[in-house]
Amino acid sequence: MTLNQNAAAPLLVVEDLQVDFLQPQGTVQAVKNISFQVRPGEIVALVGESGSGKSVTARTLVGLAGDNARVNARTLTLITHDGTAKNLLKQSAADWQKLRGREIGFVLQDALVSLDPLRTLGKEIAEPMLIHRLYPRRAIPAQVEALLHQVGIPDPHHRIDQYPHQLSGGLRQRALIASALAGGPKLLIADEPTTALDVTVQQRILAVFRKLAQAGHGVLLITHDLSVVAQVADRVVVMQQGEGVESGNAKQVLAAPSHPYTRRLLAAIPGADTRGRWLSGEPPLPDAPLTAQENENQQRREQNVAALDVRDVSVNFSRPDGVKHNAVNQVSLQLAWGETLGLVGESGSGKTTLGKVVLALQSAHRGEVWLAGKPWSQLRESERRPLRGRIQTITQDPLGSFDPQYTVEQIIHQPLKLRGKLSALDLRLKTLELLQLVGLHPKLLERRPQALSGGQRQRVSIAQALASDPEILVCDEPVSALDVTTQAQVLDLLTALQRKLGLAMLFISHDLGVVEHMSHRIAVMKDGKIVESGTTEQIIRSPQHAYTQTLLASVPAASV
Repeated sequence: MTLNQNAAAPLLVVEDLQVDFLQPQGTVQAVKNISFQVRPGEIVALVGESGSGKSVTARTLVGLAGDNARVNARTLTLITHDGTAKNLLKQSAADWQKLRGREIGFVLQDALVSLDPLRTLGKEIAEPMLIHRLYPRRAIPAQVEALLHQVGIPDPHHRIDQYPHQLSGGLRQRALIASALAGGPKLLIADEPTTALDVTVQQRILAVFRKLAQAGHGVLLITHDLSVVAQVADRVVVMQQGEGVESGNAKQVLAAPSHPYTRRLLAAIPGADTRGRWLSGEPPLPDAPLTAQENENQQRREQNVAALDVRDVSVNFSRPDGVKHNAVNQVSLQLAWGETLGLVGESGSGKTTLGKVVLALQSAHRGEVWLAGKPWSQLRESERRPLRGRIQTITQDPLGSFDPQYTVEQIIHQPLKLRGKLSALDLRLKTLELLQLVGLHPKLLERRPQALSGGQRQRVSIAQALASDPEILVCDEPVSALDVTTQAQVLDLLTALQRKLGLAMLFISHDLGVVEHMSHRIAVMKDGKIVESGTTEQIIRSPQHAYTQTLLASVPAASV
C-alpha cells in the first residue's frame, strides 16, 4: 500500500458531481451525485463495470466530458503546483490547456487511438515537456528515455524513434503512461491503464503508481479489476449505474463488502479457485446431452489424432535497426479435440504471432501446422479456403474487425453465405439461432457495431465465428478489454459452447487468472519459446520454470 498522507489537504475534491448528456431522445444521467477526495500520497480507485459512469467521471475531471454534457457539482476543486485552488467547473478551453499534462495527467485505456500514429514515441512524450517548458530542449531526449525506462519499456534508446504501430499493445500502453507522466502532474488520472498489460508488466506499472503516491502525488485509478485495487489502492469507490454504492478503506471493502454489487464483482474474478464453476452464477445455456460432435471427438482422441499439431514452428521479423528478431522460435504443441489449451505469456512473447500461424494468416519461416491430422499451413490458399470454416478466431477487438457500416445481421450473414446458397428464410432462421446461442436479443440485428456494448460486440464476434460450424476456435485475448462481470459472462458462454458443441480452443491470453479458469492444459511462452507446459494443475501447483514461477507470483489477488 502507499503512504497515505491523510493529514494533508486534498488535491482533488468532488462533491455531488452530476453529469447529464443531452440526447435527441432526452437527457441521460451518466453520473449521479458522486463524492470523493484524492489526497497527496494516496491512490483512490473508482471501480465498476462498463456503463457504471467511472470513465465519464474521469473525463469530466479533465474537461473532456463532451459538448453535449451538462456538468454540475457542489464542489469540484483541484489544487495546483503553486497552491491555487482551481474550480474545475469554471475553466475555459485555454485554462484547460494549461492544466492538462502539467497539473493533471490523464491515461486512457486505448493507446492505439490516443497516440498520434504520425509521431514517434520520443516526440509524443516530449510534447508536454516542451509545452510547459519544463527542461532545456537539449535535456529532453534523456528525460524521455528515463520515462520509457521507468514504465518498463525495454531498449528505450531504440524505441524512442519508433511509431505506435511498430509496438505491441502492452508497449503502446506503457508509452501512453510515460506521456501522461512527462509533465510531472500532481494528480494522475488513469482510466483502465493496466487492462491490456500482462501480469509482470502490470506489476511494474502499479509500482510506478506506488512511487508517485509515495512522492506526494495523488492517483485516481479507474478500473474494473478489483485484484488491481487490492494491490495499490488506499480507498475505493464502487460505482453502479452512475452512483457510488459503496466506499471506504480498500482493505475493509474488499475483505467484507457490504453491497451485493461489490460482492458480485468479487465473485466474477477468474482464477484457479474458480475452475469448474460459473463465474456469473448460473449456466448461460441449458445443459445439453452428449453431442454427436463430442462422440466424434472421443473417437479422434482414442485414435491419437490432434485437432491442431504445431511442429517446430519459427517466425522471424526484422527490426527497424535491421536486427533479426525471433518472434516464434522452434515451437511445438498439440491441441486435443474438445479441450482448451491456454497459451500464456507477457506482451511480445510471440503468442499472438503463433496464433496467426495456426490460423494460416502468417507464414512460418520454419516448421508446419497440421489440422485434424492433415497438412494445413503448407497448403496453397486455394486449397485451404474450403477448410477455413473448421478453424475460426475470436479477437480482442471485434470493433476493429467489423465493417462499421454493417448491421449485426449483415456481419453474421457473411460467413453463412460462404457456406453455400441459402434461402432468405433459412438465412434468417440460422441468424436467429446463432443470436440465441450467444445470448443476444433479435432486436440487436439492425444495430451497427458502434451502438453495441463491448460485451455485445464480443458475443456477435462469437456468433460470427460459430456461423461456419467450426471445430476449433483460436481465442486471442477475447476478454482482455471487458469489465469483470461482462468478462465472466463471455467466459461462461465459451465454456458452455465448448460443452454443447465439443469445440477445441486455443486460448491466448496475458491474464493467467483467466487461463487458469478456462484451460485443461497450459503452455507458457517467453521470448518466442514454450518454456513449460502441462496440465493446469501441474502448472499452478508445481511450476518448474523460473519464468512460470515469476508469472504466478505476479498474479494479483482480490484480497489484501
